[in-house]
Amino acid sequence: MNRNNKGFTLVEIMIVVVIIGLLAAMAIPAFQKVRASSQDKAVLNNLRQLSSAADQYFLEKGATQVATDVLVGTDTTQYIKAIQTVAAETYSSPIVQGAGLTASGVAASRTVTYSN
Repeated sequence: MNRNNKGFTLVEIMIVVVIIGLLAAMAIPAFQKVRASSQDKAVLNNLRQLSSAADQYFLEKGATQVATDVLVGTDTTQYIKAIQTVAAETYSSPIVQGAGLTASGVAASRTVTYSN
């Protein structure tokens, strides 16, 4: 009886599963770090937009502080149409001239600060 065994042994399959598990264990934290970094950059961009709109408001109105909802909205007098939240963050309000802006609660735990 001559049998040709074609296929993988149990040991070979287990080795492949272990290798895939190790690769996944290394890749998932790296992906999470990249995601957090991209969220922080998007929030920082939102803060820059708010800062620019606030500066324009301060120049036009001669004010020293402004609420965020005065700057953002669909009305034609608003300076920014919309700020898309990236990771459930909230933006500091009021915005005070010369002070930095802060977004807190980024992904429930991080804070991003922008000062111009």
